[in-house]
Amino acid sequence: MKVLVTNDDGVRAPGLWALVKSLQTVAEVVVVAPDREQSGVGTSISLHNPLRITPVDAPPIKDVETYAAEGTPGDAVILALSHLVKGGVDMVLAGINEGANLGNDVYISGTVGAAFQGWFYGVPSVALSVGALHDVKFEAAAKLAPLLVGLFARGKLPRNLLLNVTLPNASLYDIQGIEVGRLARRTYADVVEEGWDGKRKYYWIVRGNAEWKDEPGTDVRAVRMGRISLTPLSSSNPQLLTTLRRLCFPLYAELLTARPGD
Repeated sequence: MKVLVTNDDGVRAPGLWALVKSLQTVAEVVVVAPDREQSGVGTSISLHNPLRITPVDAPPIKDVETYAAEGTPGDAVILALSHLVKGGVDMVLAGINEGANLGNDVYISGTVGAAFQGWFYGVPSVALSVGALHDVKFEAAAKLAPLLVGLFARGKLPRNLLLNVTLPNASLYDIQGIEVGRLARRTYADVVEEGWDGKRKYYWIVRGNAEWKDEPGTDVRAVRMGRISLTPLSSSNPQLLTTLRRLCFPLYAELLTARPGD
């Protein structure tokens, strides 16, 4: 298996390298990620500016083929799949993101946007996030990623799947299970602040506190209950949902028994 790893937190983000370290046990890993933080850019790509790619000579994990790309996470995936990675990849994993990607906020997530680009290229893609911005616990997400790769490798999941995975910010043994859910809806309370730069007025969009419709069966409810949320974004086909639900318990059991380094 060859896996492309990317993110929206930048090529030096600790979550990305926690993911790379865990995936090295099951796959050849190539990293192509933005050269700086790109949260909130969604599926956007750069059509009006040239892009530059810089090989990272001393990545945090030695001997991992690594590139820093100008532009958005979507740009990074396009550059990787169409130019940088010879012979193609078997999967795209975006993350591990600092901060939850839940509900209709997934459509502005750069992490999810990167996974979308992989899926557009016909590659099974997963966006992986942890629901915290501070003191983020990456361990459970890092252990889950190779298990998901294994499911794809064994044909347990369809090749055309785009999957959003969000974990509570909890230690591995405090996680209460894995649940398949639909996207929750968020009531927006964003604020537009005005300012003056000495020449002209400017506006700054400030994200307000999330007001979620906390309904049973949603990704928000799952994470609030201490569970890992799996949400397919490529299809709501009942057969796919049934397949994912059948995998939840054995995947959870395997996650709890995974040894360090597995």
